[in-house]
Amino acid sequence: MYTIGYDLGSSSVKCVILDVEKGIPVASGSYPQDEMEITARMPGWAEQDPTVWWENIVRLTGQLIAKNRIDIEQVKGIGIAYQMHGLVCVGKEKNVLRPAIIWCDSRAVQIGNTAFTKLGEEYSLNNLLNSPGNFTASKLRWVKENEPAIYDKIDKIMLPGDYIAMMLTGEITTTVSGLSEGIFWDFQSHSISKKLLDHYQIDEHVLPKIVQTFSHQGYLTSHAAKELGLKEGIPIAYRAGDQPNNALSLNVLNPGEIAATAGTSGVIYGVSDQLRCDARSRVNQFAHVNYAEGVDRLGILLCVNGTGIMNSWAKRNIASAISYEQMNAMAEQSAIGSDGLRVYPFGNGAERMLENRNIGCHINGIDFNRHTTSHMLRAIQEGIAYSLRHGTEIMKGMGLSISVIRAGKANLFLSRTFCETLSNLCDARIELYDTDGAQGAARGAAFGSGIVPSIHDCMKSLKHLETISPTKETTGRLNELYSGWKSNLEYLLQQHDAK
Repeated sequence: MYTIGYDLGSSSVKCVILDVEKGIPVASGSYPQDEMEITARMPGWAEQDPTVWWENIVRLTGQLIAKNRIDIEQVKGIGIAYQMHGLVCVGKEKNVLRPAIIWCDSRAVQIGNTAFTKLGEEYSLNNLLNSPGNFTASKLRWVKENEPAIYDKIDKIMLPGDYIAMMLTGEITTTVSGLSEGIFWDFQSHSISKKLLDHYQIDEHVLPKIVQTFSHQGYLTSHAAKELGLKEGIPIAYRAGDQPNNALSLNVLNPGEIAATAGTSGVIYGVSDQLRCDARSRVNQFAHVNYAEGVDRLGILLCVNGTGIMNSWAKRNIASAISYEQMNAMAEQSAIGSDGLRVYPFGNGAERMLENRNIGCHINGIDFNRHTTSHMLRAIQEGIAYSLRHGTEIMKGMGLSISVIRAGKANLFLSRTFCETLSNLCDARIELYDTDGAQGAARGAAFGSGIVPSIHDCMKSLKHLETISPTKETTGRLNELYSGWKSNLEYLLQQHDAK
């Protein structure tokens, strides 16, 4: 008996076909091999074509079924994980009206900042748990202000995962977790925030109907089944944004548990049972996958936009002739501190952690007579780890304790240098597991479709690979280096604000 998990990222689509009884993937892959295009028609913009997402899912599913000789009669559920905070607009015929405005697009920052003031900080932080910021609701308001002809044609708006669910089922739905990530959800009234909609002059009818995160959310249509090479009627049984889903994939479900990922962006994600917020809204809180009225399970999310994307930039522009594995080995050749080279990896749009400033990437201290590619590669990984440490200080100020961080052994967590640096900076053990977002979505579908009786049963076969622990000497040295890095970051922010 199988379930299928899709993970729609901004770089590629990943898919896992899970043998539910054995608890192990029997097929996995990603498409395309090169990264999906992100278009930036203006500085700070980031858009993708949703129809390309679907085309890639179709290609990848067909390849995995054929290559692994999957018995499609045994596929009993589909789960979806997706890049958060995007905006897809469709008309009455479910036709896409404009490119999707994706998570790292920063065009709506000022709209969200203004709303934060006019709605009132108390309402925003106590009810929405966040400033409206640069999230989906603010992006929709941008469309209303700047593309009124398109806005007038909108029948429904969706998050990226909602769009994929629509293509699978023909139905337009969303989840409470999804509405909360778009900053449409009022946590005090447990309903859509009419105050926010009224402020933005958005008609509530454009929002999809709500389905539960783990449930039969719709069924595979004959048209979609034919395209994918699957059987009609399979339930779509789970849907979540990539970071709540990454936490699920690591069995991070209870207060105090911490998950991390370092793909295009880098995230530290902690589960809480308190409606906490950061007064400056530098980290965010959304409904977790197991949130329900009366059972507060909130995800506190720190996101640094420029992590894996900076590593891939380095590959293209500094180390194009070698593999990522070789890059990691080369980074290990340099000593801690990269011989004075400092990197600030903020070159992928406005950074929430920096109060929605877009300061760009900075590489400081290059000495042409000393520094090599090895120094640069290590400095990039250290800079990313420093950035995540900076964010965890905010999270700890909200009462979150960080002693163990769970992560899938993928992307930057394949690098020993990065793992050891982050472990020592956060003074926390890092536990690495053989899992990823697509596998998490497949496991979620096993529970949502009713194949297994509980979420915890889905996770029994999760494979632990290794643990990296901090050492007193290294922690002390990295804390000294981080102090200098942070002081210079404050200077960069002052320079940005003075412009």
